[in-house]
Amino acid sequence: MLLVADVGNTNVVFALFDGAEVRTRWRIATDPRRTGDQYAVWLTQLLALEGIDRAEIRQFIIGSVVPRAIHNLTVLSEKYFGVTPMVAGEGVADWGVTLDVDEPRSVGADRVLNVIAAHAKFAGDLILIDFGTATTFDAVDFTGAYKGGIIAPGINLSLDALVGNTAKLPRIAIEAPRTTSVIGRNTEDQMLIGVFWGYVAMMEGLIAKMREEIGRPAKVVATGGLAILFDKHTQMFDAVDSDLTLEGLAILARRAIS
Repeated sequence: MLLVADVGNTNVVFALFDGAEVRTRWRIATDPRRTGDQYAVWLTQLLALEGIDRAEIRQFIIGSVVPRAIHNLTVLSEKYFGVTPMVAGEGVADWGVTLDVDEPRSVGADRVLNVIAAHAKFAGDLILIDFGTATTFDAVDFTGAYKGGIIAPGINLSLDALVGNTAKLPRIAIEAPRTTSVIGRNTEDQMLIGVFWGYVAMMEGLIAKMREEIGRPAKVVATGGLAILFDKHTQMFDAVDSDLTLEGLAILARRAIS
């Protein structure tokens, strides 16, 4: 089986692939100081709960936007699984896609992994939206080349900034407003309308501008934790795939041994 680790700024998501299918996934807060031994204590217990012997793991691949985390995950892989890990974008796990931007080396691993997986699953030009610590918009042409994109503050970051820099505004959960009105009758509703529908308006505007610039029909594919929430209440997305980044890692791993 293949173990993948998607290291984001907020969370590390581990997933176990049995063939092309995700068998299970686990999430832990990102902490570059977490040692390989600490990862092992947590992860081996979760494997045991799923009835999986760690000896069944024959491959391990890491995709990371937090470079400091890679060393400790390498220790985890080599010490506890007896596997030399692959690192997405390096060596046998080289991207294998065209990064048609001014500074290819600066493109985050998660964004390239999304490009790889989305191009494998969807035909034509694509606009990829990933809801993470930041919300990213990526343009992928019909050949699978990455053409660039947009980085916007994530919705949680925006809310944290609003609450953290005001004296009286309460902390609220991110959810769809309770009514369709955009004129709130109390403080919490007004905040929710501003955060939710304000974010929708931003996304709709940027998608429209990206489509205009691309000049060809482009499918919009969303991933990340909040994609499902926005998909329930808007018609912006043609597809939602919560495992896009993980699938990109699995594709790179399969390419490396083919």
